[in-house]
Amino acid sequence: MATRKPIDPADSPRVVLEGRVVTMNGNAKVIANGRVYTQNGDIVAVQEATAPAPAGFGNTPVTETGGTIYPGLIDLHNHMPYNVLPLWQVPKKFGNRGQWGRHAEYHSKISAPMQTLAATPELLASICRYVEAKALIGGTTTGQGITLANQSGIRRYFRGVVRNVEATDDEAALPAASTRVPDVAAKDAQTFLTRLKKEKTCYLLHLSEGTDATARRAFQSLQIGGASWAITPSLCGIHAAALQAPDFQVLAANGGSMVWSPFSNMLLYGGTADIAAAKAAGVPISLGCDWAPSGSRNLLNELKVAHILSEANGAIFTPRELVAMVTRASAGLLGWERVVGSVEVGKRADLIVVEGAAGDPYQQLIRAKESDLALVMINGVGRFGDAALMRKLGFAGETLKVGGTNRMLFLAHPAEDPLTKDLTLSGASDRLTRALRGLPALARKAERPRPISLMAMARAGANTWRLALDEILDTGVEMRANLPVRVPGGRTLRAAAMRPVFAETKKLSAVVMPLAIDALTVVDDAGYLDALDAQRNVPDTIKEGLRDLWS
Repeated sequence: MATRKPIDPADSPRVVLEGRVVTMNGNAKVIANGRVYTQNGDIVAVQEATAPAPAGFGNTPVTETGGTIYPGLIDLHNHMPYNVLPLWQVPKKFGNRGQWGRHAEYHSKISAPMQTLAATPELLASICRYVEAKALIGGTTTGQGITLANQSGIRRYFRGVVRNVEATDDEAALPAASTRVPDVAAKDAQTFLTRLKKEKTCYLLHLSEGTDATARRAFQSLQIGGASWAITPSLCGIHAAALQAPDFQVLAANGGSMVWSPFSNMLLYGGTADIAAAKAAGVPISLGCDWAPSGSRNLLNELKVAHILSEANGAIFTPRELVAMVTRASAGLLGWERVVGSVEVGKRADLIVVEGAAGDPYQQLIRAKESDLALVMINGVGRFGDAALMRKLGFAGETLKVGGTNRMLFLAHPAEDPLTKDLTLSGASDRLTRALRGLPALARKAERPRPISLMAMARAGANTWRLALDEILDTGVEMRANLPVRVPGGRTLRAAAMRPVFAETKKLSAVVMPLAIDALTVVDDAGYLDALDAQRNVPDTIKEGLRDLWS
């Protein structure tokens, strides 16, 4: 059997970064003036700047960042393809995810546009390039991936430079997580528990998304009987917004954890998880953006929202605990704590550098804007940052402006996905901007019968990849190789993969309208905070707090 190249080849130059170092290690050590030494993807040394250089680094130039060095940010909940769409002005307060998913305006503003884009294969590369660059520019070094499917029903993940928790090709060090979007029905709880017991890694399950009794029943459905629950240490519940204090105690007692997406919860439901009860119960907590249409543009914004809510409710979390939710704690939920999540010797060189080294280091990251990120490094390779700093480190790529500052994006990779080879962010952005402005025409094109037989289309489509839109279509994304190859309803995975073309695009042109592409950053979007002010479900505390933190 041929061996696949690892997604992160251990090949990066010797680099020495000097600055304040926020290690996020078990002792919460902060080195006021430190140096981080990296080579071949790993952190070789973390020490005071005055200490002798480790072996082999005697002649390596020191790069003085003038900033604060943190571990890379880990986003455990993000439906990335949707991040091309602008923020939705949520028309009412919903009680659970089943309600907004059936709303006509949601269909016209989100699901129909995404189905149109998914039915246009020539846009796939641009979507992948744009949303990954958007994550990088916001400091994300690890996140949920982009699922692709072809006409044969084969699925794979887009291979970019941001670490993908579901596909690592490095099971020994970075065991892949599993993902499930639909809730678990009570009749399937025992089967689900059997599956969970086989899981040795993180299982990310959308759990009780919403605030009403219906949303809570999704958690209660995990009860098999008495004290027996379909919960194991592998289970990580995304949202868990409807859980009450006793529910969090059950989750913690069975070793479960959660991903908190407060901004999306507030926008859709006007409320979020009882996070104080979750903390009191001892539930491990991470943060996730969810998606741009009703969530945060990046983890920098999600950190801000979490901080505002925490402070408004009696300072539930310290700033250090919040930063841990996107670094050390997230790595722990994945079972990756030996490899990422802190700045320590032997771990992967996933780092970000925020300009400046004064004041509380944890507050500094919470207040950071995209234009404050001087460097985003993955596996010892600078992927985004200050243009002059990137050149000094030996990385040359596409230049762009972020908040008026000169930045550079470096996406070349020895194992890069052929989909995006030689595609620039600028080219992807231009193509998507035109496509979104012309959505009705694009939808009409997708609806036209194609002059090709199904058999010929299937043969030709074996190498034609499309988006597998787990939030809209029954793609079987929660199914793994060891489960039946048929999705609910008896359709084969192949049939499910073909649904975007044959079933869901028939009347898209009647409902879609021209849209603007969602901006890469908050700092370059003059209307973003005004758009938040118009959101009916978001309390003034968050609106005012975000204006302060983004100012």
